[in-house]
Amino acid sequence: MELDILDPRADARYELVLDLRYRVLREPLGMARCQVTIAGELDALHVVATEGGAVVGTVLFDFATGRLRAMAVDPSRQRAGIGARLVRRLEEALALRGVREVTLHARADVIGFYEHLGYAIRGAPFVEIGLQHRTMGKALGGA
Repeated sequence: MELDILDPRADARYELVLDLRYRVLREPLGMARCQVTIAGELDALHVVATEGGAVVGTVLFDFATGRLRAMAVDPSRQRAGIGARLVRRLEEALALRGVREVTLHARADVIGFYEHLGYAIRGAPFVEIGLQHRTMGKALGGA
């Protein structure tokens, strides 16, 4: 498996990233394909996991909000460590860019995943896109 920084403006794999995010994050909620993109994501830092040319995982960091967003791993490859590797690679790239803290909105069913990676719950539960979420955060680089 390869982990790469992806430029959504120039990398043909970006469409495969959007397809994966739709299948994993939006389609199960009955949302339309056009609802997969996030405002400002062309300026975000994207990490993509590929195997044999197929996109098997993706995550992005939205600099405008300071949030990790749009984390998706192909269902056939979940629980194989891909998600953890994506997050760690993203954190490394962010630390090199001087980012000192990452926040995210975790769906209730993946809070344990993020806790295992050192993220802590911040604040009360809330509903986003019809699902229970918690805000979580983590300091990077020992800060």
